Amino acid sequence: MRSRVLSLLLAVVLVGSVSTHAQILSLDGKPYDVDSVKKDFDNQPYFGLYKDNYFIFGPSLNHPNKTNTNIKFQISIAQRITKSVLPWGTYLYLFYSQKCFWNVLENSMPMTDLNFNPGIGLTKPLYVKNRFIGKLTLLLEHESNGRDSIQSRSWNKVSLAGNIMIDRCLMVHGKVWAPIIDGMNNKDILHYCGIYQVGMTVSSRNQRLQGSVLLTKRLGNIFNYNTIIELSYRFFKRDNQYFFLQYYNGYGEGLLDYKVFKNQIRVGIVIKPKIFSEF
Repeated sequence: MRSRVLSLLLAVVLVGSVSTHAQILSLDGKPYDVDSVKKDFDNQPYFGLYKDNYFIFGPSLNHPNKTNTNIKFQISIAQRITKSVLPWGTYLYLFYSQKCFWNVLENSMPMTDLNFNPGIGLTKPLYVKNRFIGKLTLLLEHESNGRDSIQSRSWNKVSLAGNIMIDRCLMVHGKVWAPIIDGMNNKDILHYCGIYQVGMTVSSRNQRLQGSVLLTKRLGNIFNYNTIIELSYRFFKRDNQYFFLQYYNGYGEGLLDYKVFKNQIRVGIVIKPKIFSEF
């Protein structure tokens, strides 16, 4: 299993270096006009990145040890499956994301938790005054850890996600979902993995430095949020590989131990889509 996962990660890294999901912005971050965007969307079906693809390592900030100092990596891809535009100006995509936690400091270096997140959805580009400003996506997604018995975790969501570019340096995003919880061992997952999320991404004028905050509202108290803070710096002006720092504070980072509070910082590399990252 470990060799297959690493092979898939390597393949995505190689593909991600030359192919990204919806390459609609120029390398200097300037928006194209509507005709250019529509032409890009109307190209033949293509394969590319969906969410960030990263490989990071770091400790817990609460009593770090060999168990809670680990590697976290994510593989995320998208495939457009319709050649022509659908009604209401939408496009149909298949999405797949996989997140893994790898305890490389322990004996035998076990991969302790693998989370699988396939989905299918309709994406609608948004235009204002002859400029592409973002998109809406309605999707049906499944998430599980592929285990059985008492370690099985799974749920389904009908989600509506939106990304809006306020200007070339600021993007805001949100996602809300209607859950369908079929996992017998995670009936309370909304109290830990949340009911909606909101966030923002700020970029420098030259698009090389980015910072983002993602807040996921947990069921319950009004102040119950999972928080992710990320910083990234692009190595070279014309590439999409970045130095990456991620801070996680909250529950639900992985499905297996979704009830365990995490206060974790990790650093590594990330490959980002050219337009903007999904969350």
